[in-house]
Amino acid sequence: ESHCANVLHPSAAPVELSLYYESLCPGCRLFLVQQLFTTWLLLPAEVLNITLVPYGNAQARNVSGKWQFQCQHGPEECLGNMIEACLMHEAQNFSTYFPVIFCMESGSSVTKNLEACLQIYAPQLDGGRIAACVQGDTGAALMHRNAQLTQALDPPHQY
Repeated sequence: ESHCANVLHPSAAPVELSLYYESLCPGCRLFLVQQLFTTWLLLPAEVLNITLVPYGNAQARNVSGKWQFQCQHGPEECLGNMIEACLMHEAQNFSTYFPVIFCMESGSSVTKNLEACLQIYAPQLDGGRIAACVQGDTGAALMHRNAQLTQALDPPHQY
């Protein structure tokens, strides 16, 4: 930890880290909240690039031209995954949306505390625009993209 704080000008390219996770998976939530977020806070921005892909063990299917998703931990998890995907899409900036996702994942209800987390960590973001994304075609398209990213993993994810 003391070495990390003293890294002012890293001599190598940043570490690329992608987390493929599910919004209601207990192990995913614990890792994101207790390990990944705290590590991100400790390290200089130039050291670590993080990509978050909320999808996990979900299943996607196209029904009459519309994507539908079934999630391992039920419909609430699909909603949580989509809220987080839409938040990322709306915010664009990792350092804007990651604290909000941390707040959502560390709370008692991932799907019910978006507004409170936005007020604390990103009051400039419009919760209504995120909700419109979740309820519209953009949210489904973002989830489909996360499905494709997850299915393209090599080696493939196993659980």
